[in-house]
Order: sequence, then structure tokens, then C-alpha cells
Amino acid sequence: MAQIQTSRDYQFTADTEIWDNLKCAIATSSGFQRWLLERDAQFQNLRLEEQVQRYLRETLETLAY
Repeated sequence: MAQIQTSRDYQFTADTEIWDNLKCAIATSSGFQRWLLERDAQFQNLRLEEQVQRYLRETLETLAY
């Protein structure tokens, strides 16, 4: 039986695509590259997803002050 996709499925696909594009844009930014160089080797062993999430978290924490 064929599986019917709902509008929610399409939204999830669009969100995933947006996040992937945003993640790549962040990873190529000079700020991210500098941030990564300042971190321990343990950060460089993380998946790109985890690196970007930590970068965004630290950046937002810094901006909150």
C-alpha cells in the first residue's frame, strides 16, 4: 500500500533542508572557523551538527550578557 504524505511531512522536509543549509553557512563563516580553532581537539572530533549547536549556544550566551 502506498504511503500518503501529509503537509506535516512536507514541513519537516523543508525544515530539515533549511537547517542543513543554515548549518553549512555557519560552518563556513569566519566566526565559526575562529571559534573552532580556539577549542580543544575534542570539539574537532564532534559531528558538524554538534559543533554548530555548541557554537550557537555559546554565541547566544555571550550576547545575553
